[in-house]
Amino acid sequence: MSEKIIPIADIRYASRVPHVPAHISTPTGLLADTLGRPLRDLRISVTDRCNFRCSYCMPREVFDKDYAFLPQSSLLSFEEIARLARIFVANGVEKIRLTGGEPLLRKNLEVLVEMLAKIQTPSGQPLDITLTTNASLLAKKAQSLKDAGLQRVTVSLDGLDDAIFRRMNDVDFPVADVLKGIEAAQRVGLAPIKVNMVVKRGTNDAEILPMARHFRNSGVVLRFIEYMDVGATNGWRMDEVLPSAQVIERLKTEFPLLAVKANYAGETAERWRYADGGGEVGVISSVTHAFCGDCNRARLSTEGKLFLCLFASQGQDLRALLRGDFSDDQIGGAVGHIWQSRTDRYSEMRAALPADASPPDTGRRVEMSYIGG
Repeated sequence: MSEKIIPIADIRYASRVPHVPAHISTPTGLLADTLGRPLRDLRISVTDRCNFRCSYCMPREVFDKDYAFLPQSSLLSFEEIARLARIFVANGVEKIRLTGGEPLLRKNLEVLVEMLAKIQTPSGQPLDITLTTNASLLAKKAQSLKDAGLQRVTVSLDGLDDAIFRRMNDVDFPVADVLKGIEAAQRVGLAPIKVNMVVKRGTNDAEILPMARHFRNSGVVLRFIEYMDVGATNGWRMDEVLPSAQVIERLKTEFPLLAVKANYAGETAERWRYADGGGEVGVISSVTHAFCGDCNRARLSTEGKLFLCLFASQGQDLRALLRGDFSDDQIGGAVGHIWQSRTDRYSEMRAALPADASPPDTGRRVEMSYIGG
């Protein structure tokens, strides 16, 4: 059998040092990009490491024992992350999501959570602070995270069948331990909990109904995510995408569903509720129904590169400004300039192409494991 080789470009250092405007305006929190989209959501990766090797995110043939992860000295410190968070909040951010890799692998993460929980918006409101995790360490960390000020968690879980789940995480991790993490998060009040299932046709789509049955009436919001063409390592193919419309049709074979309005502008999930009051499910149609038009999210890599789209190929090096002789106002001015110049709408561009056309060429795209989902 021939060896499978997947090319990967190390773009962790492919970045620009941002332009710092000569004249700095006082931030108003009303930034808008070239398409009128505000800056409201900041996703911060705290580590590029993960203890799973899911094929759609960190396939083992690339992220093996010889893969060179970032050294500790390259990572933003908690103090640097908190400083940037304050700068982004002054520019309009209201929600911060901690991601990875697997964020709970970052030592003493609750210390960072406590620092972020002290930040308020210009109007004096607390930040919405949440975290996305595979839940492998959540049972041990749930109470300390809650005590530090974390409000809720999103858990990645791609099936309940133990054999399917172990095969997908590719480290033989049991589904029972993920469920224990979810139960611990519920017990300490990290709610509402969301569970994200990435659906790959022919791999785990048979788990759609079992997952729905399990989480109905539990208070957990289950969301099904279309398998995305993120990065360059997951071997994405369109024929492995199960459109969200088909997911909903499968659910309706067993559960009557009613459409629900979005919670807020820019929400990625299309919401549905069970007609009998059994809770809520959602679908994230990142491939078949682009939601670029109201995307208000920015992403910060673990060593301080700012990306304006999940499908970006290059970032802006905010760490260079943090570790240079620049004030918060100057860095805030640079952030404002970056956002106001933003044009990203990759998914809309892809959706406008013929079905048999190649995706838009944006260069070698950043890996999801590097900037979080």
